[in-house]
Amino acid sequence: MARRVCRLRILHLMLVQVLAGVLAGCGPIVYVSEVTRHASDAVDAARAAHADKYSPYWWTRATQYLARAREIAPYADFQGANRFGRLATEAANRATEEAQIAEKDPSKRPLEDHPDTAPAKDSPGSHVAPAKEPPGSRVAPAKDAP
Repeated sequence: MARRVCRLRILHLMLVQVLAGVLAGCGPIVYVSEVTRHASDAVDAARAAHADKYSPYWWTRATQYLARAREIAPYADFQGANRFGRLATEAANRATEEAQIAEKDPSKRPLEDHPDTAPAKDSPGSHVAPAKEPPGSRVAPAKDAP
């Protein structure tokens, strides 16, 4: 009976070690699922919805988080890469939603630069002093010549 209990304990310890070894290798597996599939697909869907034009904040956020996830994964920081992948997915989904809304309703679009509007600096009353005096102008020398 004592031998059987001892064998069960050894079997239990071996099972725990195998399970710990399997779980330790799950980081790359979750990374492939989270970042490579979900986040990349969400950013591609946002690109197809023209989120770069209609939702620039969330688009930029999604692409930067995805780039950061791909940047830190080679250093085996899969927990951080997965976190950035989830953030990229959330931002891309939000960008897609906002882009679809903005595409239907022009009043929801971000402000755009209008090419017919001149910048404020080009107004006739503002004059910028030149960095150098124009050629031919008489400027007093700093020292008198001996």
